[in-house]
Amino acid sequence: MELFYEILLDNGAKYRARGDDSQNLKLGDYCVIRKDFYQDYGQVCKVYGVGGAPVPPPTPEKGPDWKTGEIPGIIRKATVVDMGKANENQMRSKGTLRTTQLHIDRLNLPMKLINAHHSFDGKLIQIQFSAEGRVDFRELVKVLSQEFNTRIELRQIGVRDETAIVGGIAMCGRPLCCCLYMRDFPSINVKMAKEQDLSLTPGTISGVCGRLKCCLKYEHEGYLELEKNMPRRGDFCECKEGFGRVTDRNLLTRKVVIQLEDSQRTVTCSGDDVRVTYPEKYKLRDGGQKDGKPSPSGEGAPRGNEGGGKNSQNPHRDRDRDRRKGEGQNAPRQEKGKGKES
Repeated sequence: MELFYEILLDNGAKYRARGDDSQNLKLGDYCVIRKDFYQDYGQVCKVYGVGGAPVPPPTPEKGPDWKTGEIPGIIRKATVVDMGKANENQMRSKGTLRTTQLHIDRLNLPMKLINAHHSFDGKLIQIQFSAEGRVDFRELVKVLSQEFNTRIELRQIGVRDETAIVGGIAMCGRPLCCCLYMRDFPSINVKMAKEQDLSLTPGTISGVCGRLKCCLKYEHEGYLELEKNMPRRGDFCECKEGFGRVTDRNLLTRKVVIQLEDSQRTVTCSGDDVRVTYPEKYKLRDGGQKDGKPSPSGEGAPRGNEGGGKNSQNPHRDRDRDRRKGEGQNAPRQEKGKGKES
């Protein structure tokens, strides 16, 4: 029976490959795959089909269709000899990095090397780098092709991919999630940080890579569940101590801080024990007020031409406006030959 897999290479790249159940591949197993004109070596990170995840539909981002497109095929499960050859390729990659760095310095290219990867059969060398902008590396590819006598492929990656490959320690003290288990980078926005009541300073919500932390997405659904039936900042609430306004809250402990309106003191109570309500003077209605300020459609809003039209109740403003309009037509003319006194 035909099965589909996701194969992770040592340089962080992922390939979708097809195989069959006779190969007996499981999560964590190493295998040899055939892609285009070369063979490569990687680890199974996901299994699709019988006994695994359902086969996803084809998407433009992930290339051709699983069943009809040209995707790599798994040749065999890795043997002891294959593992030894893969280790030799990793040792060769270190020397490739040193040689490539020398040529980069000689050509004065603004690029930062990340890693190098030798294909399993040695027919291709993939080199990944990061840079602030676009880099013209055509001369570098020509030099490296002559140096190693094989095909060279340079690939520019982003800062998130670079961090996932290099690794590091997060602010929580644990290894970076993108290095441990994350295979794809989710879409993250600042709204997630707002809904988690986090400070929006860049140092608080940014990770090691300088982008928004991936844990904002990971914890987002949990915070949305905790926020249910919880008052927000600025809401008016009734509690055992009296009536007041919410000034702060903690979603994890489900505690809210309320500033009482009568005594101006603050109390802390459970968010489940308060009831959100608005007194009459704060309710927004026709002719009413909200937060003590006139509403645009209420009694405090100007009616008709009260804002300064011709029929307004401010005669001085109308008279000044009429005088400015008539300055161009009714202004007294100066006699010829008489100018300003010098």
